[in-house]
Amino acid sequence: MILLTRKVEFSAAHSYRIDTWDEETNRKAFGLCSNPNGHGHDYTLEVTVKGDLNSSSGIVVNITDVDRIVKSVVLEELDGKFLNREHSFFKEHIPTTENIVNYIWNELKDRFNGCKLDRIILHENPFLFSQKGENSMIQLTRKYHFSAAHRLHSDQLSDEENKEIFGKCNNPNGHGHNYVLEVTVEGEIDPVTGMIINLAQLDEIVDETIIQKFDHKHLNLDTEEFNGLNPTAEVMTIVFWELLQSRLPSLSKVGLWETAKNYFEYGGPVEE
Repeated sequence: MILLTRKVEFSAAHSYRIDTWDEETNRKAFGLCSNPNGHGHDYTLEVTVKGDLNSSSGIVVNITDVDRIVKSVVLEELDGKFLNREHSFFKEHIPTTENIVNYIWNELKDRFNGCKLDRIILHENPFLFSQKGENSMIQLTRKYHFSAAHRLHSDQLSDEENKEIFGKCNNPNGHGHNYVLEVTVEGEIDPVTGMIINLAQLDEIVDETIIQKFDHKHLNLDTEEFNGLNPTAEVMTIVFWELLQSRLPSLSKVGLWETAKNYFEYGGPVEE
């Protein structure tokens, strides 16, 4: 199987509101998104299809055909629209990121010839995206930023071994990074709110559990969570997972960008 991904961009406005709720209840549930006049986003949609290679043509499917099908749903139905007011589905379903990605998936899944829809990812902004794949529930990922210092040094290795493995990252005074943390939750979409989890609640949990504890800290010296641990990015993802899972039952995975080139991910222990 070969995977092909096509990106499409579109712009749309929406509002998160339940008309039978009063203003205070809507504001509490949806925050700024409850503005009845709406707000907008420049969305980026990634559509991935899969199939077998055609030995004659050297392709799986003509990418222009994929592009045409995707645009027939995205550009013709969603681009330049106020979704709550102009789209029949979103007049009845709040156009959250989760509901939009679920709608697009259902519209696209049976339209391709010679290939099969594998997954779609919808980026609402640089800090929030939702994903759906074949035989999977909806995932929602939120990104957070924090800055921290650390020294890569294992007490189980000699000083020479630490220097050889970690190089300048073994500097006794430490060094630091601008980290980007990705927290992904997975679950069924609430039929009333259109969300997997209230974003304000997710932000509060991550802020209390991770950001307030580790932002502008030296992980080796200022945090008890890394006491006795070598705070590599790999270890950090495990520690963050363990801290978050008790407060986020829907937690699917934790991703950590240590630099623009280095990404690490942990989804919990593997069940045997």
